[in-house]
Amino acid sequence: MANDNVVQLARDLVAIPSETDQSNEAVCDFLEPWLESNGFTVERLSYMQPEGTAKVNLVAKKGAGTGGLGFFSHADTVSGDPRQWDPFDPVVASGRLIGRGSCDMKGPLAATLIAAAGADADKLKNPVYIVITSDEENGHLGAHHIIEHSKTLRESRIEYAIVAEPTSLQPVYAHKGNALITVTAHGKAAHTSTERGRSANFLMAPFLADMAALAPVFRNTERYKNHEFEPPTNGFNMTISDGDCPHNVTAATTVARVGMRLMPGTQRKAQIAMVEDRAEAHSLETSRRILDPFYIKPDAPVIQAACRATGISKPITVPYGTEAEAYQRFAQTVILGPGDIAQAHTIGEWIDIGQLNAAVGVYENMIQQLCIAE
Repeated sequence: MANDNVVQLARDLVAIPSETDQSNEAVCDFLEPWLESNGFTVERLSYMQPEGTAKVNLVAKKGAGTGGLGFFSHADTVSGDPRQWDPFDPVVASGRLIGRGSCDMKGPLAATLIAAAGADADKLKNPVYIVITSDEENGHLGAHHIIEHSKTLRESRIEYAIVAEPTSLQPVYAHKGNALITVTAHGKAAHTSTERGRSANFLMAPFLADMAALAPVFRNTERYKNHEFEPPTNGFNMTISDGDCPHNVTAATTVARVGMRLMPGTQRKAQIAMVEDRAEAHSLETSRRILDPFYIKPDAPVIQAACRATGISKPITVPYGTEAEAYQRFAQTVILGPGDIAQAHTIGEWIDIGQLNAAVGVYENMIQQLCIAE
């Protein structure tokens, strides 16, 4: 297949809205027959979000046996926000494909599809897989759903995984995770003239002071740093809301959300405990959402194969998170995709067409190394 096909396929995908808060059925309805027509057997996995939105994951396989190489991408995007541009009317201009998801990550997805579609099933010694998830922008729900429910993944025992997030085609061996700890204070709303209220803001105040004291500890203490990353710190942050309570009413509820970019090798469980222990000390309610960091040794076979395919001698780390945190549990994983993460989620999102075309060749090389070569 000519690499020109990747631009048209990416345009077709961008033109199908699949924002995370909506269903992604339409884009999977488009891709499922495309995969089947290119020699894949396709497993379709559906689930409903609590509010009733239908979501779809696709797990496709070409070739016989087990092991092999999987390409993992997500079909959902952040909001298109049509008030500011035409997000789902993809445009090619000045060497760029412009549109919502062109970079994150329908362009990279298209590159994996074209590369894998071109693989000759009769020459494959190990299978090639295409995995397309929903809800990546919503806590990686789709990735965790396929790990739990996919018969193909369970039986095929994939050996190598490429997460095609935009990395400017630089192999990535590690990224930070994320902890979001929600701390809630419950007061009693009343007009301040009555003195019958109990301000949730005052209940929260001692915890806020503790977090202000903790911030420089995380920023400056060496055991909480990992110098494989830039920056080497955990991005400790906090936001606060009392629901925009009027000034003459005591706040009924105050919510503080504490976020950390968790890193491997930095006592991350202890960091989470330090926050939750202070909330418990002040009798505040807590809940948490944790996404693990991703890490594989830089000399792992899949990382070295990616370096050979790209001609880059040294893999890198990145500060943002991906679904690699889920896939690392069952496969040697590398993050490798076209596009610059700085373009993701932006108004006027775009991907460089030259890099999109180059990605097809890189992925073909990875298939050759890991699924065909002796």
